[in-house]
Amino acid sequence: MSDHSPRPCTAFRDATRIVSGSPPRVALAVKAALSADPTAAILVFDDETGKVVDLDLRGSDDEIVARLSPPGSEPANAELLASGEEAPRGRGRPKLGVVAREVTLLPRHWDWLALQPGGASQALRRLVDKARRNDGGRSRNRAAQAAAYAFISAMAGDREGFEEASRALFANDSTGFALHSRSWPADIRAYAEKLMTGPTDPELQP
Repeated sequence: MSDHSPRPCTAFRDATRIVSGSPPRVALAVKAALSADPTAAILVFDDETGKVVDLDLRGSDDEIVARLSPPGSEPANAELLASGEEAPRGRGRPKLGVVAREVTLLPRHWDWLALQPGGASQALRRLVDKARRNDGGRSRNRAAQAAAYAFISAMAGDREGFEEASRALFANDSTGFALHSRSWPADIRAYAEKLMTGPTDPELQP
C-alpha cells in the first residue's frame, strides 16, 4: 500500500514496536534500522486507521523530513523562521484546517443550504457537528474496531486465538479480546488495544 499519511504512525520490526510518532520521526528510525540490518522485516502502521503505510526513505535525512512533513510545518519553513521572515500562507484557512472536497447534492438541498445563515459551507459544518454529537460514539467505535482489525490481520492473522479475538473485538468485549490474545507478543497486544480505544476527539469533549 502506498498510503503516505501525515498522521502519527508506529513501526514494528517483526513483533516488536520500535518507534511511534510523526511520519518524519518514524521514517528516520526505520531508515536507521534498515541501515543496520537491510534484511529486517519492518511494517509501519497508521495510528488512526491501523493500516500499513509506506514511508518514502529515499535521499538524505533532511530530504526525508522535508518530504514527509505537512506543507507549512516547521521543518519546511525552518530557514524562513530562523531569518525572522513570515512563512508564506497557503490557500484556504489553515488555522481552522478547512479542507475543500466535492459534495454532490440534489437541487432542493442546495436551495435549502443557500437560505441558511453563513451559506452552504457553514450550514453543512453545523449539520455534521450536530450529527457527531448525537452519534453517541457509534461511528468512532466502528472506526476503532476497523483499525484494530486491520492491524491484527496484518500482525496476528496466523496466531493462536485470532478468530476468537476478532469476534470479541467486534462484540466490544475487551475482556474476551485480552483472553484470546494473551499468547500474542506484548507489543502487538498493546498496540491493538490502543487502536481499540480510538482517537480522542477534543471537539466532542464536555
